Amino acid sequence: MSTVRDRIQSDMLRRFYDYWDRKRAGRAFPARRDLDPIEFRFALGHVVLVDVVPDPLRFHFRLVGTEIVRREGFDPTGQYLDQLQFTEIRDMLDGAYRAAVAAATPVHNIRQRVLDGRMRRYEALDLPLSADGRTIDMLLIGMSFIEPDITR
Repeated sequence: MSTVRDRIQSDMLRRFYDYWDRKRAGRAFPARRDLDPIEFRFALGHVVLVDVVPDPLRFHFRLVGTEIVRREGFDPTGQYLDQLQFTEIRDMLDGAYRAAVAAATPVHNIRQRVLDGRMRRYEALDLPLSADGRTIDMLLIGMSFIEPDITR
């Protein structure tokens, strides 16, 4: 039976997963306070940190890595997902983030969408974080873009 780690294609995301896994220290999830960005600087430009806001469930972009902003052409840092003007992205990410929270386990996906007439493909790794060890209160997301972007 393959694990999430076995399905990860990107070396950077595999290394990112291993970092998250070490920080769990035998727990189901690490907390945000367990993470040190210097320790995963190899992935910093490819990281998204999302606050999980309960009741009603919403997602707030705390941090979006510089490489993601450069590739996507906009920076949603400080915004709620449901405030994004790009309906396709909003709907895709809302479904993915809800699935990650419900699964309460790392989720690996290959995602794609069209932006500026180009098909963008990327590998995504959604890693849950929990301050109390039970409730998912953040998602730590790593993204690796798959080349080339395809013109449609």
